[in-house]
Amino acid sequence: MSAAFQARGLGKKYGRKQALTDCTLEVPAGRVVGLVGPNGAGKSTLLNLAVGMLTPTTGSIEVLGNPAGTTQQAKIGFVAQDTPTYARLSIADHLKLGARLNPGWDDSIAKGRIERLGLDPKQRAGKLSGGQRAQLALTLGIAKRPELLILDEPVAALDPLARREFLQDLMEAVAEQELSVVLSSHLVSDVERSCDYLVVLVDSRVQVSGEIDTLLATHYRLVGPRRDEKSLPSGQHVISASHTDRQSTFLIRTDEHILDPAWTVTQLTLEDLVLAYMGRSHPSRHNDRPVLEVQR
Repeated sequence: MSAAFQARGLGKKYGRKQALTDCTLEVPAGRVVGLVGPNGAGKSTLLNLAVGMLTPTTGSIEVLGNPAGTTQQAKIGFVAQDTPTYARLSIADHLKLGARLNPGWDDSIAKGRIERLGLDPKQRAGKLSGGQRAQLALTLGIAKRPELLILDEPVAALDPLARREFLQDLMEAVAEQELSVVLSSHLVSDVERSCDYLVVLVDSRVQVSGEIDTLLATHYRLVGPRRDEKSLPSGQHVISASHTDRQSTFLIRTDEHILDPAWTVTQLTLEDLVLAYMGRSHPSRHNDRPVLEVQR
């Protein structure tokens, strides 16, 4: 299987409000995918469609080779944005519920994680800190032994230490279970720390997707004497441009060597790259291909 999930012309409408429009995307299997985009881009709607909590208004989405929301649900772990837990239930109650609802439940993983985290199984979820609730939700997602783990900004409300601990635990689970992961986040640092594949979603459309190492190796900032972008070689694709009276700055993508000595050339950080694509004008609705897709 080459894709964890695929969306084709996917749309979701709530009454008169269009939350997702004509979204076409392929998320590769066997990767830790960072899904990044501005508020309102449709990230949460897309992920809720992927796990079958919503049904599409238009288009289609397949997860692990089957239509979303069908019998492959046992193979998907999901940690929602608010890391939902039941305040009146104890940690032990959550694990019992997980075992009852998930046929592939691994109780040794669940209890081992809770013990390693130093949590008291008798403690009610409502008494846990935000970081502890997030860890409990991650435990429930991992212990069902999914093939695909989807996380919708699970660390957005956590402090930096709790966020780092959560992501470290996630990476350990990925290494141990060989999971495919989709992590939605508005923090580029989280993606940089934990992901090897990037998708930037803006206004429901994929602006760039590919292996992070490949993307960083093929994007550059050029600074030099002012010139029109049309004068650049055809193999240098301009992502963004800015000018002063005497100077031009271009962010470009290219697989070729930059030979013009007039340019000062630097590579982009991941944050530079993400912001550049988030700031692009949106492509035509008639073009259902991403602005850039890079794969090895």
